[in-house]
Amino acid sequence: MDKIYKQTMLFDFYGELLTEHQRRVYEDAVYQDMSLGEIAEELGISRQGVHDLIRRCDKILLDYESKLHLVERFNRAKETVRAIEGLTNQAEGTMDIPDRLQAIRSLARKLLEEL
Repeated sequence: MDKIYKQTMLFDFYGELLTEHQRRVYEDAVYQDMSLGEIAEELGISRQGVHDLIRRCDKILLDYESKLHLVERFNRAKETVRAIEGLTNQAEGTMDIPDRLQAIRSLARKLLEEL
């Protein structure tokens, strides 16, 4: 995952576990693409303080992911759904319908086990 995508996914899943101040700074940096200087000026803190807070938030969010694996599980579920979608496309591949249904059933079971 690229850095911004990873940060947004982690924040989407675990952002509510940050303090209000941490959430605001992180949203400004990641979602609003504000510079450290802009955030620092807006909040009346130093650029270094903003930088440190963003790094601390990154670590907190990564720690949650390392324990809960919600983003990882979400991404695996998306891959499985894409595979199911591919199997339902009539023009794709040479599998006959019963084989496709069996493959879809297998992928659906896998997805249900993960959730």
